[in-house]
Amino acid sequence: MSKTITITNEDILQQVKLSFKLPEIIKEVIKRKIIESVAEEMAFSAETEELQEAADQLRLAYKLLSADDTWQWLEKFDLSIDDFEDMARMKVLTKKLARHFLVDKIDPYFYDNQLNYSQAFLYEVILDNEDEAIEIFFALQEDEITFFDVAQKYIKDKELKRKGGYLGSIKKTDMKPEISAKVFASNPPQLLKPIVTAKGVHLIKVEEITHPDLTESLRYQILADLLSDWLNKQMATMIVEKLLST
Repeated sequence: MSKTITITNEDILQQVKLSFKLPEIIKEVIKRKIIESVAEEMAFSAETEELQEAADQLRLAYKLLSADDTWQWLEKFDLSIDDFEDMARMKVLTKKLARHFLVDKIDPYFYDNQLNYSQAFLYEVILDNEDEAIEIFFALQEDEITFFDVAQKYIKDKELKRKGGYLGSIKKTDMKPEISAKVFASNPPQLLKPIVTAKGVHLIKVEEITHPDLTESLRYQILADLLSDWLNKQMATMIVEKLLST
């Protein structure tokens, strides 16, 4: 015989607390309230056409290709049509806020931080022993062995071993500082001297470094980064009063 389980808002809040997700959710609530407050002060509004465009973008982002897809998605996440419209409204207001305060900062930010958007195409093998890594480094320099040979011997991950240690393109900001400093100071193609980190001893071959143009997609990414920084600065000045039931 099946039993009925009742779940209340208090139950959900308690589970959020116990899963240690409350701080990040509170942070998102604060961001939302900041955007709504500033939008009200600036008299920003979401017009019907803008809401429709934002709703279409949300459907595309979540692959809601039909009305049935949308209804099933809303049901899965316990959302109403009003909730979906509110998501679209926040998307419009956020976009207007970002354009009003930040769009003119994109170009100077890009040129001041251009290297952070550069990418390096790398091969990497991580060893445990520094002396061994130095020995292999000199053997590679003398063409006594190939990087592929080293990868086959020392890499355990099957897919990475199959690619000879090729990592593909990696942004500067996704590298450890001690590695990115040497990678982006290199003159590709170049084999770097072994680099020691907490993870091990890195043998890295830099194949190529590319520096991006300020494309529309990169403009959007920078605008999102600037908005995140702006919101974080706004939050730092806020006094937050939490009225949560216990």
